[in-house]
Amino acid sequence: MNPPFYYDYANVCTSALSPSEIHVHNTGLARFFRRYLLQRAMSVFKWTLPKEWDENYFRYVLYSYGFITALKTKRWGLICQDGTLAGYNVYYAPTQVLISNPLLRGIDKVTIGVNCEVIKLQPDWGGVLDLVSHYANLMAIGFDTAAVNTLNSKLSYVIGTDDKGAAETFKKMSDRILSGEPAVAVGKHMWTDNGDPAWTMFTQNVGQNFIAPEVMSYIKTVRGWFDTEIGIPNDSSDKKERKIIDEVNANNVETSCLADMWLESLKSGCEKVNKMFGSDLSVEWRYDPHESVSINSGIMGMGQTNSGRPDIPGRN
Repeated sequence: MNPPFYYDYANVCTSALSPSEIHVHNTGLARFFRRYLLQRAMSVFKWTLPKEWDENYFRYVLYSYGFITALKTKRWGLICQDGTLAGYNVYYAPTQVLISNPLLRGIDKVTIGVNCEVIKLQPDWGGVLDLVSHYANLMAIGFDTAAVNTLNSKLSYVIGTDDKGAAETFKKMSDRILSGEPAVAVGKHMWTDNGDPAWTMFTQNVGQNFIAPEVMSYIKTVRGWFDTEIGIPNDSSDKKERKIIDEVNANNVETSCLADMWLESLKSGCEKVNKMFGSDLSVEWRYDPHESVSINSGIMGMGQTNSGRPDIPGRN
């Protein structure tokens, strides 16, 4: 069907994949945050890959599609490729991978555990694009709100008048005041014959309506939620002052729990690839979130130990 596509037709086509909500997928700001958060997710683990592998290709395939296949070819040796899962075993796990690459002639289907192995990110074989898209949308809406609110805060006064000369006078008066003149004189046509003002001023309460700082704080909170999901230590609490050790430890557990499961799945895939092909593939934490700060007191300040020194992992 040719465009235009009306809302009812679009809803029928996308409702199964995109539940009803505020969608910002087609904005440049949302794409910016998706790129940013995807790279942030890819930065959590540090990889040691065969020198023949393209690291960018490996990372983007793995995190976007959720898995990547390692196989050996006569021309290029051990390579990594994206593909489509096929078949199933008694536990309904995939048994084959369909490879579609015009340079790999004669290779269109490989069997997992026989002539290929798969490294998967999550137990359900899924990637992180849904997680990235969700938080990118929230951050894009927040930044858009902050930008609009900041722009609207530039309008301090609205002046209404029926006199064209008075309107021009107000414009010139405003220019001179904003340029720094301490006093500005205006003509008598700014007032009626009985001495009343020939204009009406509507005052905007800019300070009361300016919420950009709160919105920016919300965006930082959203990023903290995302960091917690992917395993980056952060302070996602709303408390402004002091936090007890149990609260800090609870956040550390929440931060590392899901990412630990991802790491276990990735390490298992690396072990299988190494066993089949004799490679030296490995993955580790870039910065281990399990490393905690030694604190002697039961309460800690934000970013300080009880001695007033900055927190340093592993320092007593």
